[in-house]
Amino acid sequence: MTDLTGFSLPRTPEGRSSLVPAPPWHYVGDFLVIEFWCDPAAAIAALPPGVEPAADPGRAAALFVDWQSCVTDRNELVDPARSQYKEFFIVLNGTLDGEPVTTCPCIWVDRDFALVRGWVQGFPKKLGSVWMTRTFGLDCLADPGLRPGAVFGGTAAANDRRIAEGTVTLERLSESGPTHNGPPLVNVRHFPRLAAGHHDDPAVHELVGARSRDRAISAIWEGAATLTLSGAPNEEHTAFAPLRVGKGFRFTFAYTVDDLATLRDLR
Repeated sequence: MTDLTGFSLPRTPEGRSSLVPAPPWHYVGDFLVIEFWCDPAAAIAALPPGVEPAADPGRAAALFVDWQSCVTDRNELVDPARSQYKEFFIVLNGTLDGEPVTTCPCIWVDRDFALVRGWVQGFPKKLGSVWMTRTFGLDCLADPGLRPGAVFGGTAAANDRRIAEGTVTLERLSESGPTHNGPPLVNVRHFPRLAAGHHDDPAVHELVGARSRDRAISAIWEGAATLTLSGAPNEEHTAFAPLRVGKGFRFTFAYTVDDLATLRDLR
């Protein structure tokens, strides 16, 4: 009998049907990052076990990202339905063992492979619809360009309800880049059991730290930003509604993922 193979389900005799192929995974994306401050109590309540409040506990960032990804043979790049996706997420600031970290309490993505790949990494991804303004490098009315006064927007919806919208108006090249999402990212990988009597005894419940390599980044633009979070059934992200909005940033970023740090078992 031949063992079934594949990195993720479905596992098959040949292993080619897995929704998520084996790493390394190579990513590049256009980012809109909006720094803001939310209710400190809401931010503290959403921190994973072991993560303590930051000195400024309401510090947060909202990110809209238009991604393209592939494995090392790059086969997905000529089949773009398997390489392109968009997502919207929020990160909160905290500390772990006295060091600054960030954590992602909510995230929406528009493709199934990115959803499951996120679960493998500890991101609490849900399906949604995300859209972003693009630039194509031409001087025309349909392209805002990368220049002072250009306005970029992002929107996100879940189950047909608009849950977020933001804008960034470019003013200047940034010297520092965004800082609210700068500290290392930690999340909780959680996979429950269905067996009777074990619904509260997950198969996996662990605090993990993101790891990446081969990072590359474009010039970073910054400017004024807006952010609105709107309520929807079965969503709790409005607990992080902005009390104050800071700068916005627009840039392109690339990296590779083939590792994850297990920081502690939470079971």
